[in-house]
Amino acid sequence: MGRASLLQRLTASAENLDAAELQEKVGKRSCMPVCDLRRGNRVKVVGRLCAVVYTPSETVPTLQAELFDGTESLDLVWLGQRRIPGIEPGRRVLAYGRVGEHDGRLAIYNPWYELLAPGS
Repeated sequence: MGRASLLQRLTASAENLDAAELQEKVGKRSCMPVCDLRRGNRVKVVGRLCAVVYTPSETVPTLQAELFDGTESLDLVWLGQRRIPGIEPGRRVLAYGRVGEHDGRLAIYNPWYELLAPGS
């Protein structure tokens, strides 16, 4: 690690360091950065869940999780689910699916997912 790199790490905010670490995982797992996603693409993404919200509805209840990969975030949306064990804020997740839209934001509906161990 060079002197400039060390100085950058020492003076960077925790939020910026976390984002940089998450971006590293995207490349290591051959995933697509969220900032590059387009509707209709089949993708593999990895990141940390920032928020998980259950929305009751008369038609179809949904569980929605915001996944942040260090560049941007997208929503993972499970239709008809109230709770999924392991889907909780702070958890790292690898998800696969087709990019769509939910409430004006990029989303993957009913993604195939893998819960990752801390630090992976």
